Amino acid sequence: MTVTHPGAQPSAVGPAENFTGSVRVDSRFQGTAPARIGGGIVTFEPGARTAWHTHPLGQTLIVTAGVGLVQAWDGPVQEIRPGDIVWIPPNVKHWHGATTTNGMAHIAFSESLDGRSVAWMETVTDDQYRR
Repeated sequence: MTVTHPGAQPSAVGPAENFTGSVRVDSRFQGTAPARIGGGIVTFEPGARTAWHTHPLGQTLIVTAGVGLVQAWDGPVQEIRPGDIVWIPPNVKHWHGATTTNGMAHIAFSESLDGRSVAWMETVTDDQYRR
């Protein structure tokens, strides 16, 4: 059994090639084989968001603070709030982030397949974000 206390790892900045705006990742974790689960707490400042991406085995988000948005490719933009649980099925192209006026935080969980848990794609344009 392993217990990781808050603050045991430094915060990581969401890299510009995968995120637009100010994004912080905390409490990152990765299961030890044979477990495939990994994740972390992701905090988005207003206007911040991920790039389009997929997960080979899907992703679960649990919103913990603020007001956010999530969208699957060619689907509607949906508002998400604290307590909402979002399931994104395997290989569904999507993005998520904060609204233009409110920050948002979520806990993200995904599993690795052949050593990969995410495939990053193009940036979400301002027009796509504001739909």
